[in-house]
Parts: sequence; structure tokens; C-alpha cells
Amino acid sequence: MRILYIFPHPDDESFGPAASMYLQLKAGHEVFLYTLTKGGATKVRHELGLSIEAMGEVRYQEMVAVENVLGLTGMRVDDFPDGQLAYMDPRVLEQAIQAHIEALQPQVVVTYPVYGISGFHDHLVAHAVIKRVYLELRDRQVPYLKRLAFLALPDNGESPFMGNNFRIKQSPPGHIDCSMPLSDEARNAMREALNCYKTYQKTIAESQVVEKVGDTNHFEFFGESFDPPVTCMTHGLTDPA
Repeated sequence: MRILYIFPHPDDESFGPAASMYLQLKAGHEVFLYTLTKGGATKVRHELGLSIEAMGEVRYQEMVAVENVLGLTGMRVDDFPDGQLAYMDPRVLEQAIQAHIEALQPQVVVTYPVYGISGFHDHLVAHAVIKRVYLELRDRQVPYLKRLAFLALPDNGESPFMGNNFRIKQSPPGHIDCSMPLSDEARNAMREALNCYKTYQKTIAESQVVEKVGDTNHFEFFGESFDPPVTCMTHGLTDPA
């Protein structure tokens, strides 16, 4: 099957779902990544003395390294203004996202949940516009699109912080529809993907993201409910081939 991950920034794919992407590729699925920005507005640029444009090019090259590490089927990186998605006409984003989905014709689209995990407004906007595009395409009864999944962290009673500085939003009990076990090999692939972001290593270390993700990736499914959660994102879907 064809699975498309859509996120607003570089490194969003490596802060969690990279392990699942690796496993899906190993299982024979086609896995694509699409980011809406190059992530050039990150505060790290000040430490490096780079402009937003120059930092965006650095992060883009880091993403290319991730593409190679994971062996992605394909990757697209747009250059919408990082940190400014909330101030854009959402229809512009929707048009770009819809065009890319129509070109790839994925069975599954994956993005952030409604609370964006970190709560950053770019994440919230991405969720809203992607969900709207998904629903419009489903209303048109396109034959390929089957599922919208949201990367999630379950509320298991532990601290809602990644490390000491990153407050995260967790999925309430019962909202998790898919809990995908991660092999040691997949977790190592996630570490390798994170290591590609050379300019972001301090943030990655402080977030303790590898420890927080643990040995399972969790996802919510829009408009579906699985109790207990399934262990495969494509559970119950028919391969169009």
C-alpha cells in the first residue's frame, strides 16, 4: 500500500514515526514524506548565524539524509513560511496538499492529531487543513483514499514533558486505535534519522524523544474506533493492487 506522511517541518517525521515508516517500508509498503516548510525559522539559526532562507537549506539537506537513511519511496518539501502557517489563507495550503495527494493517490495519510502533540500552531494548522482535504476527497469518493491517521502519544499517567523543557499533549484513554510494536532495528532507524539533524542534536537530546516513544508507536484513526488497538496501520484495508 501507499502511505503518505504530511508534517509542517523537517524532523517532525523523525520525532516518533520514523520507526513505523521504516517498518512499513520493510513490509513492502510505499512510504512518502511531505513537509509544508523547510523549517528555516527555528531558533537554532541564531546560534549558527544563519538567515531563515539559509537555515531552511541546511534543514532541507538534513531531510535528504533522512530520506536516504530510511529508504523512503519519495519525498517532497514545500517552502511555505515556517512558523507562519496560522496567518496564511488556509485554502492555499489545502490546494497544495490536495494536489500532492491526488498525484500520489495514497491509501493512508498520516499527520498530527488535533492538539498537535507539542501544541505549536503550525502543527494545529496542518491537522486542520489536512483533515479538511481528506474529507473533501472522501466526499468525492476517490477510490484510493481509505484512512486518515494521527501520530499520538497516549496519556499513561506519566509526565507530560519531553525532558525538562518540552510539554506535550497526550491522547486521552480510548483514543488510540493503533499501537505498532517497534523492533530494535526500527528504533535504531529512528535514532539514525534523528542523527541526520546535525544542527538539532541539543534539542533532540533535551527532548528525550527516543525514551518517550519507547517500543511502540501509537496512532489515532479519524472516524474509526478499534478497541483493543490494532497493531498495523493498514489493518482491514484492501491493497488496490
